[in-house]
This record gives sequence, structure tokens and C-alpha cells, in this order.
Amino acid sequence: MKEWMKFALLAVAFAIFYFAPIDAPIVLASISAGLSLLHEYARLHVLTCLVPAFFIAGTIAVYVKKEAVLQLLGPTTKKYIAYPIASVSGGILAVCSCTILPLFTGIYKRGAGIGPAVAFLFTGPAINITAILLTGSVLGWDFAISRLIAAMVISVVAGLFMAFLFKEHDRNNANGAFATGLGSDVEYSNTLILLFFLLQLAILVLFGLSIDPLFKAILIIAIIAVLLGIVFFKFQKEHNLAWLNETWDLTKKILPYLFVGVFVAGIIEVVVPQEVVTSLVGQNSLLANVIASTFGAFMYFATLTEVPIIQKLMGLGMGRGPALTLFLTGNALSLPSMIVLFKVMGKKQAPAYILTIMVLSVFAGWLFGEVI
Repeated sequence: MKEWMKFALLAVAFAIFYFAPIDAPIVLASISAGLSLLHEYARLHVLTCLVPAFFIAGTIAVYVKKEAVLQLLGPTTKKYIAYPIASVSGGILAVCSCTILPLFTGIYKRGAGIGPAVAFLFTGPAINITAILLTGSVLGWDFAISRLIAAMVISVVAGLFMAFLFKEHDRNNANGAFATGLGSDVEYSNTLILLFFLLQLAILVLFGLSIDPLFKAILIIAIIAVLLGIVFFKFQKEHNLAWLNETWDLTKKILPYLFVGVFVAGIIEVVVPQEVVTSLVGQNSLLANVIASTFGAFMYFATLTEVPIIQKLMGLGMGRGPALTLFLTGNALSLPSMIVLFKVMGKKQAPAYILTIMVLSVFAGWLFGEVI
């Protein structure tokens, strides 16, 4: 952003706060809510979710061969291979819409087609097994199964639509224009690289499991020890440095924007009362589903927290159709993730993806409310 634009935005913000009649308690409560959500996010998700995800993304960018990504998720891969793999690969990850971003960025930069990459981005936080099981036990299995099927279908449709819109991106990707990292030059065995990747993935999954804390800590420490052994005794120093540099580069590019978005999301939760939302989404109209989709796109739902939140909203009168719409959009999007997507995907692809997800979620929610 140009300097004069930054100055103009600051001037407008100052004018609003200086001249507008603002209720001081609301302002203080909003800021407090933003800081509280930011503190909760940093405490619960940065170390246990984002840090492992950044290291995994660095591994994808440096150690995973471009040919391996292109073989499964590339722009020239058969659609009946790429899209099913992308649409179900998030099922084992208990991640939110923000934690999936480093993983998406890793495969996106490594040469994946924009369609399969988008399918992975959407389903990563939408269909993890824990969330589906919790949805079924709390809201009913018809709701859980519909959520699962809708998420998988939307991921494929959204991916195909994005691939159609941005054919030039895939052509450039196929020619290596967006490929980065050392993957094609690394001379390690596929087994070693796969082990290195899976061990890091195991740490990410373990952090999300509700098991005995002591047993969890022992497992994670043991896995870290094996990872360090691979790093120091199997990988070359220059490749390790490239891995760390790539991880740090992704962290710098993504984490600050996430923090800003989480803070703003906390403010929105105070400014927009739940009572207003529930009064607007009590019926299964298209307008109600659009409102639910818009609300979900801007709110931040940590992994699994969307279930009790939507259960509460349904108890206050929210319709089943808008509830499913909120599930689909709220899991896939959030203000923090959208801010990052603009930086990672660009000013054309990011809004196209966001609007596609919102529209498809509205249709799926409305259809669910009418049929089931």
C-alpha cells in the first residue's frame, strides 16, 4: 500500500474517533474483547497449531519434490485423482481456518493446481473427524453427515470453478513460474522425506487430541527427538538452513496479519450482538442464509468451538439451514484468514475464492433447510 493511502486511512480513522459521538464503555469493551480473543488465540493455537503448521509448510517448500506435488495435485493431474485427494486430505487435521493457511501456502507455492489447492484449503478445517463426530453427538447425525457431504462437494465445485477462472495461473504453475524451494534438487530418499513430513504431521495431530497430557507430552518429545536426529544426521546443513528460512519467511508473511484479524474479529463480536444475528436468521430464507454466510465469513471460530456456538444460536431460534451455512462458511473463512489470503493469493484470486465459498455455502444451507 502506498504511503499516501496509509496516511489517508489514518486520517479518516482519527477523524472518526475524534469527532464521532462514541460510547466510551463500548469502545473499551470492544478493545478488551479484541485483546482477549488475541490472547486466547496466541495461548491456545500459536504454539500447538501454527508453529507445527509453519514447519510443515517449510518442509513442503524445501524437501518435498515438486514432481510429487504435481503428480497428485498438479494442474495437469487427472481431475478424478487430484480433487478427491484434496477434498479428503484435511480429514485427519484438527485445524482451523487460520492454521490451514501455512499448509495451503506450502503446496500452493510448490506447484499445485489452484483447483486442488483450493479444495484442500476449504476442507482442511471443514471435515476433520473430531469436528464431525462432535457435530453428530451434539446436533444430530443428519446434521453431521450433511455437513460432511456439503463440505466435500463444495470443495470440488469451488476448486473446479477457480481452475476455470484462473487458467493462466495453472499454465504458469505447470511451467514452473511459481515453484520455489529446493525440492527438485534434494537427493534424499522419498522414504526419509515422507518420514520427516509424517512425524511433523503427527505432532500437529497429537496437539489436537484429547488424551492424557503426560502421555501426549512423552509422545511429542519422542517425535521431536527423532526429528532432530534426522535434521542433524541425515540432512545437509544448507538444506536445514533453507528449511528454517522458509519456515520463518512464511511466519513473517502470515502471523502478523492473523493477529490483526483476530483482534478485529474480537471487536466485531462485541459490536454485533448475538441477539441481532439470531433475529435475522430464524427462517430458512435465502436472505437468512446470506446473513449467516456473511457473519460466518468474518467471525473466527477456533477448531471445535463452532459446535457449541451454533448450538447456542440454534437454541435462540436460528434455523437449521442458516446453521449449516454458518458451519460451512465459518469453518472455511474468517477475517484473519481472508486478510492472509489476499496476501498469498492476490487481489483477484482471493475475493473470487471467498465469494465462491460464501455463495456455495448459502445454496447448501438453504437446500439442507428445505429438504432435511
